[in-house]
Amino acid sequence: MNTSALPAALADIVDDFQALTEAERLQLLLEFSQGLPELPERLRDHPELLEQVVECQTPLFLTVETEQADGAAPERVRLYFKAPKEAPTTRGFAGVLHEGLDGLSAAEILAVPDDMPELLGLTRAITPLRMRGMTAMLGRIKRKVVASENRQQPAQS
Repeated sequence: MNTSALPAALADIVDDFQALTEAERLQLLLEFSQGLPELPERLRDHPELLEQVVECQTPLFLTVETEQADGAAPERVRLYFKAPKEAPTTRGFAGVLHEGLDGLSAAEILAVPDDMPELLGLTRAITPLRMRGMTAMLGRIKRKVVASENRQQPAQS
């Protein structure tokens, strides 16, 4: 499968998944679940700053923030996820998205194809409902990025 439309970090992850057997892909997903960073303390103490992705079978919450890059570089998007440790599939999907998208520009994230989760090759190993959850996570991230960009643009007269 062609990963040329993906940002480099995400393309590398997809390539890693595609190089494995189905059983090995599930193991890799588990590794991503274990690598999902914890929320920073400022978000841990304020769950109202996170938005639930209701399409996920397991309660998954996320938020998107932008940080100013140095000089003329575009702002960078930071992603934060909260998912229970007892939900390795959901955490794994969040881990993939975090590692593949965190720190990119809004334009790079918005350019990711909506069907990117299917490129991981998990559609036979994971239930359609769980795959829909990952697609929903990506969609929610993109919507929040667009909303964040709209808030930052000055009003035109």
